[in-house]
Amino acid sequence: MEYNTQREQLKISDYGRHVAKMVDYCKTIADRGERTAMANTIIDVMAHVNPKIKERTDYKHILWDHMMMMADYGLDVDCPYEISREETENIRPQRIKYHEGSIRYRHYGRALEDMVKAVAEMPECEERTVLTGQIAHAMKRQYLQWNRNTVDDALIAEQLGELSDGRLRLPEGFTFTPSQDLLNAMEAAAAKKEANEAKRKKKKKKK
Repeated sequence: MEYNTQREQLKISDYGRHVAKMVDYCKTIADRGERTAMANTIIDVMAHVNPKIKERTDYKHILWDHMMMMADYGLDVDCPYEISREETENIRPQRIKYHEGSIRYRHYGRALEDMVKAVAEMPECEERTVLTGQIAHAMKRQYLQWNRNTVDDALIAEQLGELSDGRLRLPEGFTFTPSQDLLNAMEAAAAKKEANEAKRKKKKKKK
């Protein structure tokens, strides 16, 4: 069992650990176009998790700032705004109330369920199909974080249907990324993050 005291401290705790994991996952996506699409979906989820931020006229810019901060400014995507590291680190979101009620599958987390709901409400279009596939890959990755010994692609597809109340279905011919490829990407991302953290601490000591 993984305890919160054993986990890395969140850069911004207001959006929750699952959103932070989605940002980490987004950094591992090889294709820039897919990374950008996933980043935009994460922005939608962040707005859903923190709805009061929509009262700000510049709320999308703030959300992008926060996401880049959570990504340690290492997320290479087509960002619609100029991101200033110095300005971003002086911006903190207002404290929000946590959701009440249960979630269907704890290993996916509430943020991913919110993402499923957001995409399910979209009209039928190519973007909706692409996002559905990206969510399926994210679900598989989350499942592997919970249980690295086995994962059934058919089960992931079935649970996607359940979470969306039958509104989201994977397109014919869809194939999941192999489990070992996802595990390798997760391990590489974790190693890179650890190396960057070591460099940061070393640089801080020199100061």
